[in-house]
Amino acid sequence: MTRYVYRFGGGVSDGGQGDKNLLGGKGANLDGMAGIGLPVPPGFTISTPVCALYYEQGESFPDSLKAEVATGIAHIESVTDKKFGDAADPLLVSVRSGARVSMPGMMDTVLNLGLNDDTVVGLATVSGDERFAWDSYRRFIQMYSDVVLELDHGRFEEALEIAKEDKGYNLDTELTAADWHALVAEYKAIVVELWGKPFPQDVHDQLWGAVGAVFGSWQSERAKVYRRLNDIPGDWGTAVNVQAMVFGNMGDTSATGVAFTRDPATGENAYYGEFLINAQGEDVVAGIRTPQYLTLAARERAGAKPASMEEAMPEVYGQLADVFDLLERHYRDMQDIEFTVERGKLWMLQTRSGKRTAKAALKIAVDMASEGLITQEEAIARVDPSALDQLLHPTLDPNAPRDVLTKGLPASPGAASGYAVFDSDTAEKRANNGDSVILVRVETSPEDIHGMHAARGILTARGGMTSHAAVVARGMGRPCVSGAGTLSINAKEGVMRVGQREVKEGDLITIDGSTGEVMIGEVPTIQPELAGDFGTLMVWADKVRRLKVRTNAETPLDCRTAREFGAEGIGLCRTEHMFFDAARITAVRQMILADSEAGRRAALDKLLPEQRKDFTEIFEVMAGLPCTIRLLDPPLHEFLPHEEAEFEEVAKAADLDVETLRRRAAELHEFNPMLGHRGCRLGVTYPEIYEMQARAIFEAACDVAEKSGAAPVPEVMIPLVATKRELELMKAVVDKAAQAVFAEKGRTIEYLVGTMIELPRAALRAGEIAEAGAFFSFGTNDLTQTTLGVSRDDAGRFLTTYVEKGIYARDPFVSIDVEGVGELIQIAAERGRATRPDIKLGICGEHGGDPASIAFCESIGLDYVSASPYRVPIARLAAAQAALAASALKAK
Repeated sequence: MTRYVYRFGGGVSDGGQGDKNLLGGKGANLDGMAGIGLPVPPGFTISTPVCALYYEQGESFPDSLKAEVATGIAHIESVTDKKFGDAADPLLVSVRSGARVSMPGMMDTVLNLGLNDDTVVGLATVSGDERFAWDSYRRFIQMYSDVVLELDHGRFEEALEIAKEDKGYNLDTELTAADWHALVAEYKAIVVELWGKPFPQDVHDQLWGAVGAVFGSWQSERAKVYRRLNDIPGDWGTAVNVQAMVFGNMGDTSATGVAFTRDPATGENAYYGEFLINAQGEDVVAGIRTPQYLTLAARERAGAKPASMEEAMPEVYGQLADVFDLLERHYRDMQDIEFTVERGKLWMLQTRSGKRTAKAALKIAVDMASEGLITQEEAIARVDPSALDQLLHPTLDPNAPRDVLTKGLPASPGAASGYAVFDSDTAEKRANNGDSVILVRVETSPEDIHGMHAARGILTARGGMTSHAAVVARGMGRPCVSGAGTLSINAKEGVMRVGQREVKEGDLITIDGSTGEVMIGEVPTIQPELAGDFGTLMVWADKVRRLKVRTNAETPLDCRTAREFGAEGIGLCRTEHMFFDAARITAVRQMILADSEAGRRAALDKLLPEQRKDFTEIFEVMAGLPCTIRLLDPPLHEFLPHEEAEFEEVAKAADLDVETLRRRAAELHEFNPMLGHRGCRLGVTYPEIYEMQARAIFEAACDVAEKSGAAPVPEVMIPLVATKRELELMKAVVDKAAQAVFAEKGRTIEYLVGTMIELPRAALRAGEIAEAGAFFSFGTNDLTQTTLGVSRDDAGRFLTTYVEKGIYARDPFVSIDVEGVGELIQIAAERGRATRPDIKLGICGEHGGDPASIAFCESIGLDYVSASPYRVPIARLAAAQAALAASALKAK
């Protein structure tokens, strides 16, 4: 019979210490901590396969699960010497989710389960603290009503606030046992009003309700959005962890906290965290109370007054520090830990690899390799290539004036400017319209996930460095300022105030997640300096990667930027971008409007020196490196005017009447220009265009070679080839231009002529096309469009739905569709190499900067990938990771 429940704690470890696929991340690590002797409250894990069965069976459980859960409860009872549902000495449990990978705040939790009208009296007696017991009961009713019964959470919060106002209290901790007793009665009345039935008193009914709710939260909207944003498969499911409660809210010798073994924002090797005395864990992460610092050094740096844990509980803090060191050595990674202190005794509730910023990930990986805790190869694998994007863009100029409105906690580094918005739906809507927005909330909740993703940055009035806003923002790479306590936010009115100053919705603000500052208006930025840990990791990555990394660039600035980021050449230079320059567009239009070859050549003669100048500047920057230059690709009508005023202006410049110009524009109009008269079809029809471009390329290359002694290696790319004959004709044009220039210049340089594979027919006929072409560059953007029959410009209207429904695992314009487009690339590579073993193969679409696509390129043995300048470091790291993964696969 299949086993579904695995026990841990009290000397028992059923789960083999670490199978995250079976036990989920939380369950595996609880089992692991118990296995190495740490103080873990006993419990059991309902494994992830049950989640799939729960949905397959219409939200019901396997028949054998009830007996296994009963065995699990009996295990907790035997270790704690308490009984579940016992009125004299009740066992209380927590019910928590636990997916394979951390999804902070996205799924549901129920604490203090097992309390009812009878057991609360027993808890009060055995604990000797009636206030604690009734506080725990009201917490349980409130949480269970929200998570399991799905009642309006606001009604319970409102009742609590009214009770505090009536008594003149400011803090929850001021309520007495009698106050909590009265509030429990009010909460139960709210349940009857909203649910139509009394609050459940049977503890076993409570347990199964909570287990079902946790499984149900796997398919909540916020969890689905988080999975989509983080590429987490929907069929993984979640485990459910049932664990004996330990209490941080049993007076001044009790506490709860969240900690990291290293600073998750900077990577500094120093303990980092927060705690609250006389509180439960939800109080820390929800941002309801302002937490205290873990260490004395952190408190002193912040100038905070409440004592740190190191000062208030020195003995327990010492035990905690020992645990931190043990967990880092055991898991060989920075850990994110939840703990509770119950009347002076430390309990470990969770450990997991901590989410961290890109800067911290770099530093932690490099430091741990330097410390000998991990290898250099492991350090390379530890850093998410996409997260490097956080480091590759500008930060606030420290010398620029700043109109500081207020200051909060620097919860997630980086800086952003945008329009202030006060709800997530508005943030998403405005971002979709192209606006940069800053999401401003009193505190964020998991329901804000879509707005947080849409925003450039996040600002909250409540919450600490480990609040929901802080943790999620760091994972997303968004700057965040939390706990800006002087902010008064009225989301309904769309305004926030600090004293007499106010910011309305739509006003520009800037936040600095590295300092905590919130500023009125937009603050200028400066470029980042990439050295130190970044440079070290890149050196390590370059030692192990096989794939070369080039850049897509057509301006000297882009080329310089890419070279600074480590580009090893140009993989795509789009020459048509040069034609749109205001100084050249007139000559381009004269060439298009000419009704004879002689007229076209006259216009092209004007363009030749401009093209030569462009290529000279690029070759000077990329001297000695290969440069793939694509000849003119877009249809000619794109260069013609569209507005009436433009028609008149162009007609005058070209010495034509407006009607003649309109007629020519009409002749060039295409119903589907993506599949029309473009690419090599232009060169076949008007070979003089490609002749001029080829001459400009070779003249520039010869001039740079003579001047610098470092000749570039031009790779002339013929676009949109579908047949061998097209490439043969265009190669002849290029070769003829090359020989003419070499004769004139008295020197020759190395060059190649090849093609961009962007049509399915070209991929299938790659064997014969390789007879004429020395290289293939896969234009994955157009190859995706022509293979899927989907326009990239229009796909945004429906592709999100396709991904949500599982038709495509990811947006095929972001990550290569391996089964379709990928197979065509593989076929073309194999057939091209069969004809020409030394053929050079690479990709130059936007997929060249996507780590998953780079892994695919490694798997089929391509020679290089080409990415936009700022994605070159991402590609370098991803190529190294792909090489390591391929090597590990071969070793098995």
